[in-house]
Amino acid sequence: MARVYNFSAGPSMLPESVLNKAAAEMLDYNGTGTSVMEMSHRSKAFQGIIEGAEALVREIYNVPDNYKVMFVQGGASTQFAAIPLNFMNGSGKADFIITGRWANMALKEAKRYGDCKVVASSEDTTFTYIPKTKREDFRPDADYVYYCMNNTIYGTTFKYIPDTGDIPLIADVSSCFFSEPLDISKFAVVYGGAQKNVAPAGLVIVIAREDMLGKARDITPTMLNYQVHADNGSMYNTPPCYTIYMCKLVLEWIKSIGGLEAMKERNEKKAKILYDYLDSSKLFKGTVVKEDRSLMNVPFVIGDKDMEAKFIAEAAAAGFINLKGHKTVGGMRASIYNAMPVEGVEKLVEFMKKFEEANA
Repeated sequence: MARVYNFSAGPSMLPESVLNKAAAEMLDYNGTGTSVMEMSHRSKAFQGIIEGAEALVREIYNVPDNYKVMFVQGGASTQFAAIPLNFMNGSGKADFIITGRWANMALKEAKRYGDCKVVASSEDTTFTYIPKTKREDFRPDADYVYYCMNNTIYGTTFKYIPDTGDIPLIADVSSCFFSEPLDISKFAVVYGGAQKNVAPAGLVIVIAREDMLGKARDITPTMLNYQVHADNGSMYNTPPCYTIYMCKLVLEWIKSIGGLEAMKERNEKKAKILYDYLDSSKLFKGTVVKEDRSLMNVPFVIGDKDMEAKFIAEAAAAGFINLKGHKTVGGMRASIYNAMPVEGVEKLVEFMKKFEEANA
C-alpha cells in the first residue's frame, strides 16, 4: 500500500528519509551488529547517539552555554507536576496564561502545590484567540509564569514572547518544537513532547537555565527532579534509547535542509496554502482569528456534523488520514508539522475543492 498523508496531531508523521535511514540501520547500527532497539544505554555506541542528539539540540536552537538539555520520559503531562515541584518553591506562587486544554491541565496540576493565578485567558471564546499580556499583569513575586506556546487542539499560537520582566518564563512548546527559530535565552525553561515534530512518542526534551535547578522540594520523586537528570546526562535510569536515536535523525534532517529559518519558511508556505483556501471557501471555515493562527495545527468546520463526517470518511479513503478534530471541539483539524511535505497540503486542498464542488 502506498503511504498516505497523515495529518495526525500526534504521534505524527516523520520525514520519509529519516524512516528509510532508520530502516536501513534497523539490524545493524553503524557496524555494531545490533539494532539501537537492543543496544545497551551504557554502550559507547549509544553514548555517541545521545551526545550527538544533545549537540544538535544546542546547535539548531543556539542554546546558551548556561542551559542544560535533558531527555526525559513521561510525556508533557508528567512535566505538569514536575515543573511546580522543581520551580514553585520560593513564594509558592505561579502565574498562568490559559489558551487551551494543555495549559489548563498544567494549571490544575500546579494548584496541588501552590498559589496559582490565571492572568489572562481566551476561554471566553473557546480559545479562538491569544490574549495579550504586559509585564505589570504578572505578580512580581511569582516563582514563574507558565504558558503553552502553540495550542494543538484549538489551532492558536503565540506570535510574541510574553514580557515577564525578571520573573522566570516557562513554555510548553510541544506542538511547535523545532518548527521555527526560538530565542531560548528569553526563557527559564522550555520543554516539549517529541511526538509532534521531533521523534516518536516517549520522549520529552527539557531545556532549563542552570540557575533554575537544584531547588526541588523534598517530596519530589527522584525521576521528576530535573537536577538528577542534568547531573546524570539524562541516563539516571534507562532512557528511551530508540526514540532518542530517532530524534537525532530528525534533527540531522532539520539541519540538512537549512535549519530553523528554512523550516519556518517551509511551514509558512504550507500554512498559507491551506489558510488561503479556507478564507475563500464557501463550505469550509477556519475557526481561529487570523492574527493568531498556528502554522502547525489548522482546525476548520463545515457546520453540519453529517457533512463533516462524510468529508472525513471520503478524505481517509482518498489517502488523507486523521483529519477528525479533537473530541472536545469536533470539526476537522489538519496538523501540518515539519515532516508534512508541501505536496501533501496542496493535494489536500485539491481534494477539499473537489468535495466542495460536489457538495455545494
